[in-house]
Amino acid sequence: MVSPTSDAPAAPRRHLTITPASVILVCVAALLAIGLTVLFSASSTVKGAAPTTFLYKQLIFLALAIGAAWMVVRADLESLRRFAWLIGLAALIGLLLVLIPGVGVTVKGSRRWLNLGFTRFQVSEFAKLAMVFALSHYLALHQNKMHGLVRGFLVPCAGIGAFCLLIILEPDFGTAFLCGAIGMILLFLAGARLKFLLPSVALALTGFVVLVLNNPNRLRRITSFMDVEANRSEGAYQLWQAILAFAAGGVDGVGIGNGRQQQSFLPEAHTDFIFAILGEEMGLVFTLLTVALFITIFVAGLMHVRRAPNLFQFLLVTGCLLLICLQAIINLGVVTGMMPTKGMSLPFISAGGSNLLLMGLLVGIIINTSRTWERPKPLQRKRELAEVVA
Repeated sequence: MVSPTSDAPAAPRRHLTITPASVILVCVAALLAIGLTVLFSASSTVKGAAPTTFLYKQLIFLALAIGAAWMVVRADLESLRRFAWLIGLAALIGLLLVLIPGVGVTVKGSRRWLNLGFTRFQVSEFAKLAMVFALSHYLALHQNKMHGLVRGFLVPCAGIGAFCLLIILEPDFGTAFLCGAIGMILLFLAGARLKFLLPSVALALTGFVVLVLNNPNRLRRITSFMDVEANRSEGAYQLWQAILAFAAGGVDGVGIGNGRQQQSFLPEAHTDFIFAILGEEMGLVFTLLTVALFITIFVAGLMHVRRAPNLFQFLLVTGCLLLICLQAIINLGVVTGMMPTKGMSLPFISAGGSNLLLMGLLVGIIINTSRTWERPKPLQRKRELAEVVA
């Protein structure tokens, strides 16, 4: 009888590798769970709708977002670059269609949606991704000419300006500001000269301020923000009610379904100001957890883009990361009184099908690149570490 020898090769051990993209995926899942929980409570008292209407609708769009993310994960991003100009042009045409009376749907003075019959489609949500995709393709295509004035600055700025101008005409100042900020950041990362960027940013901010000053509604938001308590029954009503919600919630919260602010006190409780309902019902612990999850997504995203194989994918993933995190910063800043009131959804948490679908596409792109980017070889990694230490 032959006994096994000690020289027999041992079975290879499998190690669980935690990647930045997997961390992002876990954080997104946690945010979705928190969002569905608080959404059911926040939308339970909306007039003219059953308590579960918004929850069911959000679940349907969540399924669609997961399907969209899966399709993007399986796609070849480099092959899609051939359609970059077509994607950007289609987004611009969609933004133009929204502005046509009778075609675009007007809600609360803003024309941002197209009526598809079974639902409304917010074009500007997907225009943000289209702009990032087309701009990333252009900057990577002309990366050797980024120090020039025309191709390295004026042409991409014209593209960014076209998206921002059409979005401002809706009007949607917040989304236009977001697109402009992300566009300028991508230009800077691609190597555009600061002597072109800085004066342009200053000029754009000046023009943005002039537009706000000449818009009575948005100017009232600014003046109310500067003295919330004095305007708590008028321009700062939403913000004041949000502050009361956080104060009532304290550390532990009043419990899911026990909050008072969604009882017709806080407008847009299930959309733009859902974070206040989260603070009231789930308390300081979950509000800090939500902020920590967004911070983790940003940090993991920064670690992820360091492995990008080319400029196009680096800019594309960076743009996707900024679309998630900057939107979250703006929403959290508005709801907590750190920024003037602006209607913008909290990613993965606020009710809204268009934004949830966009978030699915953004996460799908990040996961896609995690599957396709080569991991650095051990020797290459040691050299990188040595350079960092040096």
